[in-house]
Amino acid sequence: MKSASSLAWPASALPRRQFLKSLAAGAGLLAAAPPLLAADAALPDLSDRLKAPYRGPNVIIVRFGGGARRLETIDPEHTYAPFLCHDLAPRGTLYKRMNIDSFTPSVGVDTSHGQGTLYILTGKYEKYHDIERKFLAERFEAKVPTIFEYLRKAYDVPDYQALIVNGEDRTNEEFYTFSNHHLFGVNYRSNTLSLYRYKTFLLREQLQAGRWEGKVLEKKRAELAKLEKIDFRAEERNGQCAEIKQFWGRWRKYYGETGFVNPRGDRLLTELSIRAIKELRPKLLMVNYNDCDYVHWGNLSHYTKAVSVMDEGLKQLVATVEADAEYRDNTVFVIVPDCGRDNNPLAEVPCQHHSNSRSAHEIFALLYGTGIEKGVVVDKPVDQISVAGTVGAIMSFAAPHAESTILQEAIA
Repeated sequence: MKSASSLAWPASALPRRQFLKSLAAGAGLLAAAPPLLAADAALPDLSDRLKAPYRGPNVIIVRFGGGARRLETIDPEHTYAPFLCHDLAPRGTLYKRMNIDSFTPSVGVDTSHGQGTLYILTGKYEKYHDIERKFLAERFEAKVPTIFEYLRKAYDVPDYQALIVNGEDRTNEEFYTFSNHHLFGVNYRSNTLSLYRYKTFLLREQLQAGRWEGKVLEKKRAELAKLEKIDFRAEERNGQCAEIKQFWGRWRKYYGETGFVNPRGDRLLTELSIRAIKELRPKLLMVNYNDCDYVHWGNLSHYTKAVSVMDEGLKQLVATVEADAEYRDNTVFVIVPDCGRDNNPLAEVPCQHHSNSRSAHEIFALLYGTGIEKGVVVDKPVDQISVAGTVGAIMSFAAPHAESTILQEAIA
């Protein structure tokens, strides 16, 4: 096992070996009982102690989404992600047979983007429903804490260093920043970078500057009210924190106000993430790539091109970390899809995921970086919800409501 100093385990916390032993004990309960029992495992509770500053390793979760199959990603003969498959995988630990909801009996969850994101964030499968039970709506709230909440309750980490970078087409996922768990919740939330957040920031700034008057002013106020209404959890009616407002101010100065200069789609997420690393110095960062979902329009090339765009973005993120002295030897990447996709070759529209087909449940995970075993390929079934507990083990916080084993093979 890696030494305590190599993973910057704080002096105020339990010894790292004892911590991982406790996590393993929880995993043993899971192996011997139904998944729900893992939430009752006796794990260390650091929440009432004096918070220590977090020293690392930092963790960057790359949601290789929206919806990516093993075939076009980790299969060397068919990959559209050569950096992921041929360069990064040999430098880390690859889980070739990660699944969504492989339990017997299964939880019966949905294989989609918001749901998969919450499975990753919470370490628990839930059958999610829109908070107002609207048909086809996806405004979800987690019942158990997210990894961001665990981190911020255990350590002195501000919300602008616990970040989700989100796509412009899935604004519901803007608000998966905290659970409704009574011991965690909004006080330990993450923060979000997205085009939606920038547009809202920009319109507020323009209104405060008195740019418009008369009917134009009324129209602009209505536009802001419409943007604010998207925030169904009413987190930030007065805007984001000062550090992120300053971030948007620099973005505005560089890219302007039109939206025609800055990147779009998943390339936008890469740019936001790189700038966040350089300017906000996040401890825990989740990048929610999603362009693969354009395959719903019916053209397979939308999917394969999006896999390539994500792969190039991943390459840029790794290069950014490796060029930064504070991040280079103190960062772990966790690359995992939100869901898989259908592999029916006769389907009129290829690569769907809403039908809950077997291949929509079949994904992968790759861990790479500080304290992660190199050149390891794990060819046994593991579950997507193992990611949350594993991030907890890497970052040395307890995640008692995560319901699966940690990915022990990856931890050097």
